[in-house]
Amino acid sequence: MFNAILIERDERSYRAAFTALEETRLPDGDVKVRVDYSTLNYKDALAITGKGPVIRRFPMVPGIDFAGTVDESSHPAYVIGDRVLLNGWGVGEHHWGGLAQLARVKSEWLIPLPAALTARQSMAIGTAGYTAMLCIIALERHGVTPESGEILVTGAAGGVGSIAVSVLARLGFRAVAVTGRPAEAEFLKRLGATEILDRAQFASAGKPLGKERWAGAIDVVGSHTLVNVCASMRYRGVVAACGLAGGMDFPATVAPFILRGVTLVGVDSVMCPRADRLDAWRRLSEDLDIDKLELLTEEIGLSQVIDHAAGLLEGRIRGRVVVDTRR
Repeated sequence: MFNAILIERDERSYRAAFTALEETRLPDGDVKVRVDYSTLNYKDALAITGKGPVIRRFPMVPGIDFAGTVDESSHPAYVIGDRVLLNGWGVGEHHWGGLAQLARVKSEWLIPLPAALTARQSMAIGTAGYTAMLCIIALERHGVTPESGEILVTGAAGGVGSIAVSVLARLGFRAVAVTGRPAEAEFLKRLGATEILDRAQFASAGKPLGKERWAGAIDVVGSHTLVNVCASMRYRGVVAACGLAGGMDFPATVAPFILRGVTLVGVDSVMCPRADRLDAWRRLSEDLDIDKLELLTEEIGLSQVIDHAAGLLEGRIRGRVVVDTRR
């Protein structure tokens, strides 16, 4: 038996429960992992509350990432005792995920845990931090350097945004944080933000072009926020878009792209190729200040996940939520 969050649905109800399951219920896969830590991400909270169409089959154990130790393996790449982590690949959506004490998955979905990180630290980073690093790498690949100018980060008090601010600051960039929570201003400055802006100024329909300011941007919001970010980019600025917290729509014009040569880069963490994953985690182990990681991390037990899910969607939780599966 093992403990897990299990989501079930029928014609009358949608239910998420902390429960004990028999190991025989684990899905197919060639590696079984004893999960040490998982996380509570925005997508997980949508799945647990039923407020977003995240889950593709039921019943489902949510959790889009986890870190742990190989318990069984029929694949030569992994042996019992190997430390591994997983992000994405549809885990927690159509294959049982990491909010459990055990997981059975395909070996190609796993990567070795970086030697410089503990399992807990890797989940304090989690999919959010891994996505933030993919965004920063995307900016760099398009020629954005610390000398290029300021980098705007929307949703800065959340998981992706807070780690993006921290890494950008350590790399020497001037990171400007956008948040709807003024009480988090001091927290964001401790992470390295040079300025704090109210998200309200980006949330409404704006002009096709605004005043040029940003050399680069990382956006987790979408909708009007992303439109306004693009409109205020400097000539040949680069925007890395990775989220839709504000909506999937993009009510924009082509003006920033054809008049200022702005580049809009889509960043996907779920199906990202293995080589890019390994590079992102290598960079995180080198470029993220672990001491600052503790500033933005809250730890809860697996039994507390359901209660925390609604708070995450309502914006009452900052930074990252690490889940200790042992409690």
